[in-house]
Amino acid sequence: MLDKAGDAVNWQSVDNAHHLHPFTDHKALHEGRVRVITEGDGVFLKDSDGNRILDGMAGLWCVNAGYSRPELVQAAAAQMTKLPYYNTFFKTTNPPAAALAQRLAKLAPEGINHVFFACSGSEAVDTALRTARVYWQTLGKPEKKFVIGREYGYHGSTTLGASAGGMVDMHRQAGDMPNFVQVMPPYWYGYGGQMSPAEFGIYAAKQVEDKIKELGADNVAAFIGEPLQGSGGVIIPPETYWPEINRICKEHDILLIADEVICGFGRTGKMFGSDYFGIKPDMMTVAKGITSGYIPLSAVLMHDRVANVLINQTGEYYHGFTYSGHPVACAVALKNLDIIEGEGLVERSVVMGEVLRQKFHEVFDDHPLVGDVRGIGLIGGIELSADKRTRRFFEKNGRVGQMCRDFCINNGLIMRAVRDTMVFAPPLIISHEEIDLMVALAKKSFDQTYEKVKHEVAL
Repeated sequence: MLDKAGDAVNWQSVDNAHHLHPFTDHKALHEGRVRVITEGDGVFLKDSDGNRILDGMAGLWCVNAGYSRPELVQAAAAQMTKLPYYNTFFKTTNPPAAALAQRLAKLAPEGINHVFFACSGSEAVDTALRTARVYWQTLGKPEKKFVIGREYGYHGSTTLGASAGGMVDMHRQAGDMPNFVQVMPPYWYGYGGQMSPAEFGIYAAKQVEDKIKELGADNVAAFIGEPLQGSGGVIIPPETYWPEINRICKEHDILLIADEVICGFGRTGKMFGSDYFGIKPDMMTVAKGITSGYIPLSAVLMHDRVANVLINQTGEYYHGFTYSGHPVACAVALKNLDIIEGEGLVERSVVMGEVLRQKFHEVFDDHPLVGDVRGIGLIGGIELSADKRTRRFFEKNGRVGQMCRDFCINNGLIMRAVRDTMVFAPPLIISHEEIDLMVALAKKSFDQTYEKVKHEVAL
């Protein structure tokens, strides 16, 4: 890109001088060279050096329909021309917001018929947590304040979301709010020991029930969990886990919040992760794939159980955002849903996800660095292990994953390292040829990692 004088802009220098990045060691960033992404098309990105990169993470789990879809651009432009903005305060709405709320209610699990809009997944989680407390206050049970989350759970980076989540570095750095606790995640590879996955699923769910009993059910407002824990390393719970969680929440009168920010809109091979796992949520938080990341939008989808209390008993609900129900964002979301449904991307996620996992199994099941290949739909993880027979991790958890991530990006593939698990979630439009390329680039990167690990890391 050129400036007004016709000279090339050094975006690395501009960025270093002024831009503070999320989840970044800024000292380390400034000592290196920031990557400047300039274009996106389908499943590929291009950077300012002209490198073509296969985006195996769909941005941040969100570009479900792929990059540079003209339909989404046109939907935004048309709405901007007609009504670029108005708020939904003061007994006011707009057609895209009302239409999107109706459409989401039709797509959501049975009993979920009301929608509250926000901008980010973090804001949606904040809204759900506040709503849980307002719900119990309205019903005359203000002491029900505790929220139970899980280790490695990620629910955004607002203060409430970070407190509900189980990311220890976030808690260590900024502290957390009172009345938030975490329990063991359903992470069989890491915590399952000698139990079968089915046995471990029951065991992990029991940790939630034990925590409810410890705190007292009369003091617990909600349990929040992602159907599968994406940012935790694509932790896929055993099939015994969520049915037991449903039972526990119902028996102890605890609201169940399903954080669908990553799982929603086809990622798991169902429209929502709750559909895949049979979760019976009182509230669902959605974002990311709702617009394929083209414009910020999120929502809380509420079951009648919760919404009817807010509507009929609470009175004014003192909560909202300037951009709640933004007409342009909602118009883009509606068109994005047209693409997802019209092109069968939910069903495509099942088929292409199976193809991708099968190819990963073929190249990695016998790889000396790989302990586990897991996934559903078009989301998964490849666990790097010091000893796959005993599921033993490396001494310094995360170092090998960072090595592998760097090799991947140098080879033209984006995969994310979560501790020593390489996670993937490509756009749902990925083709057979692009899957073949993704697997080949991953294998090259994993092989390079293993060669380096043999010399630098104690196995």
